[in-house]
Amino acid sequence: MRRIIYMSDFSESYSYNLLRGIVAYTLEHTPWTICRMPRHFKTEFGLEGVLKWAQQWKADAVIGQFDPTDRVEIFSRHGLLCVAQDTASLFDSIPNITSDYRHTGRLGAQFFMERNFRNFAFCGLSDQVWSTGRRDGFLEYLQQHGLAHRCQCFEEQSSYNMWLNDGDRSRLLQWLRQLPHSTALMTCDDNMGNHVLDLCRVHGIAVPDRIAVLGVDNDEIIANLSDPPLSSISLDLRKAGYQVAEMIDQTLDSGGEISPYNIYVETQQVVNRLSTEYIAYDDPQVQAAIKFLHTNMALNISVDDVVRQVPMSRRLLEIRFKRVTGQTIHSYLFAMRMNRLAQLLTHSRQPIAELAAQVGLFNIKNLSRQFKSTFGMSPGEYRRRSRLEFGE
Repeated sequence: MRRIIYMSDFSESYSYNLLRGIVAYTLEHTPWTICRMPRHFKTEFGLEGVLKWAQQWKADAVIGQFDPTDRVEIFSRHGLLCVAQDTASLFDSIPNITSDYRHTGRLGAQFFMERNFRNFAFCGLSDQVWSTGRRDGFLEYLQQHGLAHRCQCFEEQSSYNMWLNDGDRSRLLQWLRQLPHSTALMTCDDNMGNHVLDLCRVHGIAVPDRIAVLGVDNDEIIANLSDPPLSSISLDLRKAGYQVAEMIDQTLDSGGEISPYNIYVETQQVVNRLSTEYIAYDDPQVQAAIKFLHTNMALNISVDDVVRQVPMSRRLLEIRFKRVTGQTIHSYLFAMRMNRLAQLLTHSRQPIAELAAQVGLFNIKNLSRQFKSTFGMSPGEYRRRSRLEFGE
């Protein structure tokens, strides 16, 4: 039986979902014993303390969030396999659980450009490889499309404490306030995204009208506790965890010798929530109509209600709306409601009828047929499949 120590911050879904992937591998193979060691154990007792505990526990391998100054070679010298869950930088001497951070940044910029934004911003940490990589990819994609000059960046060091450092919060708030209207802001992760949304809510910066905010990691708890709910780029952490376990198993079977290589967490897709539920259009009347639709999606509104928000006839608005968005007002509202219902089905256990009512779909009799015409399956089937994909 393998005995593995995983030293990380389990209050966040990143580490928790990696662990779920590791467990998935062990369920298909010989069962493992896994010790979840809190990261502060190393802070209190040092790397030597972790090693001593691992030796007493007779561990085979250690997976952990290590600092760049940690002498991680100490584990291999004592016969322990070591894998780093990267934080500030990557290690050359041991395998790293990492990601194509530039690709994630490029995906964020692409998402915003497809929604017609022309003002951009990035908020992150200057001394973390995963943050700077996402920033560089974000800027790289904008540069390729001649828009890098329209992007502003704000970065703190990882010692930044959003709870205690009023000076840093004030600088970030000042930076947010000076961003132009309709700015597309990507943050380095969901924690930073949640922090930005909190500042915007408290100080009256409208989201997504003034600033649209996108995070990374798709931590369901953080995203849905944010106000408004935070859009985020999802990562296939469970697949990466499975691959980590497979690598450890094969390495230990072969005698413990390993040539350092990286295991990449794959970027999946943007999960769109209310913090980016906004498309920047040049036509102010169409923009006003879209804002009304997003704001009142849960109500039993009609096209006539939308028309009353703009100083023009129904026919003229429908012509301009179709020209700008490629959809009729009715089809745009319907698609928006269906997409939002699909998002709710993936994480809420409420009855389907109640979820449908939350997005303004009150015709339950036709709901299954309408949902199936959009997603190829019924709402119940979509919910079951989503839970299987997320390991629930």
